[in-house]
Amino acid sequence: MPSPRIAILVEVVVCDALKEAWRESQPGLTGGHEEGGFILRNEVGKISVIRWPRGETDSILMPPHADCRVGHSEIIGTFHTHPNTGSDYLQEPGEADRRAVRDDPDLKGVGYVGELVISQQIVYLIAPTGEISEVGATREILSQEGG
Repeated sequence: MPSPRIAILVEVVVCDALKEAWRESQPGLTGGHEEGGFILRNEVGKISVIRWPRGETDSILMPPHADCRVGHSEIIGTFHTHPNTGSDYLQEPGEADRRAVRDDPDLKGVGYVGELVISQQIVYLIAPTGEISEVGATREILSQEGG
């Protein structure tokens, strides 16, 4: 069972979106590209996921998200993949990943838990402060069926 910090991982829609993003990112030694998305909660508490446009081999652009919101929904988490497993690529979040979360004034909502980074072996969490922690083994997290 995930810690309260990452309780969103018990949501089926979130688990399914993470699995799909990982698969679509074409993980392997070369040729992969980053995939990502917003994890949202609407006014009545329903959780949903909106995917971002396809990224590059080692970067992805987050769409606009003023005041930690997309439309009428609150952003409670974000995620992206690190699919390239070759020695030229970082599996763990890099400094640019940390800064992107830490320095974004529009990712400071009360309910925002941080950004999940899915790599071949480990899923990491970048907290709003930029602190990085290991959530758990990718295989175990992606095999969950949620709540």
